[in-house]
Amino acid sequence: MKLANIWRYFSKDSLSLGFLKESLIALSFNIGGILAGFIVASQFNVFKLSPWAVAVYPTILTARGVISGLFSGRLSTALHIGTILPRLRGNTEDFYMLFKSVIVLTLETSVVMGLLSIVLGSLFWGITFTDFFDILIVVLATMFLGLANSIFTVEIAFTSFKKGLDTDVVVYPMMSTMADIIITLSYVFTLNLFFLFSFVGRCIATSFGLFLATLALGFLPGCIHNKTFVKTIKESLLILVFISFVVNVTGTILKDVSKIIGSGKEIYTVYPALIDTVGDVGSVVGSTATTKLALGLLNPSFRSIRNHSTRIFTTWIASIAMFILYSIMSLFTQGMLTLHMFLDFSALLLTANLIAVSAIVIISFAVAILTFRRGLDPDNFVIPIESSLADSLTTVALLIALLLVNYAI
Repeated sequence: MKLANIWRYFSKDSLSLGFLKESLIALSFNIGGILAGFIVASQFNVFKLSPWAVAVYPTILTARGVISGLFSGRLSTALHIGTILPRLRGNTEDFYMLFKSVIVLTLETSVVMGLLSIVLGSLFWGITFTDFFDILIVVLATMFLGLANSIFTVEIAFTSFKKGLDTDVVVYPMMSTMADIIITLSYVFTLNLFFLFSFVGRCIATSFGLFLATLALGFLPGCIHNKTFVKTIKESLLILVFISFVVNVTGTILKDVSKIIGSGKEIYTVYPALIDTVGDVGSVVGSTATTKLALGLLNPSFRSIRNHSTRIFTTWIASIAMFILYSIMSLFTQGMLTLHMFLDFSALLLTANLIAVSAIVIISFAVAILTFRRGLDPDNFVIPIESSLADSLTTVALLIALLLVNYAI
């Protein structure tokens, strides 16, 4: 499509312009992902202290993203249909049960992903039996510290709703960036605590994991008979093992990427922002579709993707703009910004964008339609599935782009 035709497309459709603005605002929060990447790049020596530290990182990111994605998706739809009110005090039972289910799911996800990391790690990461317990403690401690993101999610959702913004568009992108920063800081802090402070550090990290387990298990007796709580836990279990497997594969692929790029800090710096943005595109496409399905504004048919094309196209355009901006910011922070490097690095990132975004759009819409058809709650599936697959797809897309594009590292 020529630039003139694109401009006419947006000029004729005020909804497209308005949605493009909202998408750009929402995706712009992923700039914070550069901070998460910068933390990784600056602390890369800590990641070298163990053969599994790099591979577990995307698992940690996705684990937090799965929980936060489910939380924000359920919260956004509930605000639209009125089952949750935009206030902390005096809210509905659905809200409090949803919040408690997030804590239980955090423990559940941490244990399952930690155990699968151990299994795959023994096969592909070169770890030994002595590393098994270490991985589980680090994952549990990091996820406990990452619970702080749930508070931010609630505040973002309630404030956005009160200001008349579309929570399906803005909440997950804002929250996912905050989650990446919080979980990266938590992971780096836990790794430093665990490896550099010997026995005392290991005891503190273990106490974090035990506190998460105590908190989650303490909620079960009072929640186990609540339909909303049970539905959330049960439906989440259906995808948990699948997602856990996918993200551990992502970690294995990231180890392959790290072998290719070596000390290419500009790629480590931009990595969290890339997976954030691809995941956010999927969340916008999927979350707006689930709300339309809930309100009866979209037919549960794959052909109805044509009626969703405006939102898909505008969000994709916004993601391209953000990838170019990430290229500039990553090179600038690493002191590598020249015209030649900008053109080469942008070509690499845009190739990855084309591969990853096209795949995640189809997946997000398909999951929304399939789960709705089967009488399941799409919000329990769309964002958790697409966000975990977005991490894998982006990592694979980055690996393919590195092989296709003549990028000098």
